[in-house]
Amino acid sequence: MPKFFIKTYGCQMNERDSEQVAHLLMARGYESVSKESEADVVLLNTCSVRDMADQKALGKMGMLGRMAKERPHVVFGFLGCMAQARGESLLKNLPHVDLVVGTQKFHRVADYVEELVAKKTARPAVPPHQNRAMDDLRFSIVDVAEEAGSQSTIRDQQLAPRQATAFVSIMQGCNMHCTFCIVPQTRGAERSRSIDDIVSEVRDLVSRGVKEITLLGQIVNLYGRHEFPKIDNKSPFVQLLEAVDAVDGLERLRFTSPHPIGFRDDLIDAISRLPKLAEHVHLPLQSGSNKILKAMHRAYTAEKYVDLVRRIRRARYGIAITTDIIVGFPGETEDDYQQTRDLVEQIQFDNAFVFRYSPRRGTRAANRPDQIDERTKEERNQDLLGIVNESNRRKLERLVGRDVEVLCEGPSKTNPARLMGRTRTNKIVVFEGNEELIGEIVHVQVQQANGFSLYGLAVRAERASGFPTFDCKPEACPTLATF
Repeated sequence: MPKFFIKTYGCQMNERDSEQVAHLLMARGYESVSKESEADVVLLNTCSVRDMADQKALGKMGMLGRMAKERPHVVFGFLGCMAQARGESLLKNLPHVDLVVGTQKFHRVADYVEELVAKKTARPAVPPHQNRAMDDLRFSIVDVAEEAGSQSTIRDQQLAPRQATAFVSIMQGCNMHCTFCIVPQTRGAERSRSIDDIVSEVRDLVSRGVKEITLLGQIVNLYGRHEFPKIDNKSPFVQLLEAVDAVDGLERLRFTSPHPIGFRDDLIDAISRLPKLAEHVHLPLQSGSNKILKAMHRAYTAEKYVDLVRRIRRARYGIAITTDIIVGFPGETEDDYQQTRDLVEQIQFDNAFVFRYSPRRGTRAANRPDQIDERTKEERNQDLLGIVNESNRRKLERLVGRDVEVLCEGPSKTNPARLMGRTRTNKIVVFEGNEELIGEIVHVQVQQANGFSLYGLAVRAERASGFPTFDCKPEACPTLATF
């Protein structure tokens, strides 16, 4: 059977979509390989959130043109967000591309791949790309159409041996229409799976050894708001959290990425009382300037954001908060940026992804005349990263000498002789220990912290129960007192 290679760009949802495609191909006997040079099918699952992601995928496919000439039987395809946004136009400058599949058609990829493999195998031998221009439209497959029910097709996973963590897609699409974001165009409107369907997938994963589940959605905490009713004044998302938290054998539960407007009283309450819900919330800020937040169509103010952080920290002691921030949004003055800088200093995030604004075709912000020059964006980006990194460093150093609970995910990518995992507050820990600890919850004594990770020694492995021992104690978390 043919071998396939998938390269994924972008977010965890893209990773989950790629897992689904891999599962469907492997179910038909295809073999997954780690190098495109060994593959008969090469698929790039793309991202369109930033221009750099587009360019990386286009550049990669352009480089694969040489391979296409040397191995004309290989099937090449674009999947995902960029495929959805650009569609058939991707064929014009990349004549070796055979397949373009959008975000609501991942479940069709295996069918299309088999069709293309059969066509290429049956084609008479001719010099590479001879007369290719005349039959592109007949030979290539492009499917970027909408499909009802597509949100329920991302539900199967091919697990690696002793895999401890897994993503579960609970919804597709977004209705928020932030002025910088192309996701509503590439992922469509909000559509949610049923709670029973999601819980069934979680139970199956736990029965196969998974201990930590991350629920995925474009705006994950707005799950089901158009499809399902509130019950006992609990939103569908809180109902889902309760149902997943009750799954026997599950040790940890996470969700990403939420929107600040989705944190109502019922969700804050759930954070305070659900024992399997990990002590980490990723809470996108985007800007600390109310003027810029309004221009972004974010529907909250900096003051409301700070109050939300205070409520979350009060609800669950020791909780970590990370964020996303955009610098250089059109019209962002030095004073606007300073407001963002001051807010980041005030909150002391555990970590943050800081992005330079990137105009995306078809978004309202891309057409604004008051674009910021790239040099200013880079200066603000580096300045803000310095503040975030210092905050992260201080939080990590407070854990030196303490025992932390770590779910061991496998060998460290930077040092395969050591193991790695994450604390409940999502901090990376690299530690010494034997391979029997992979997939287990381990208590690690932290001996050292660098700017981004912790290093230590496994002291014992045991099953967690109830609320855990948190990563820090009151006296080690002085910033808690300000919120």
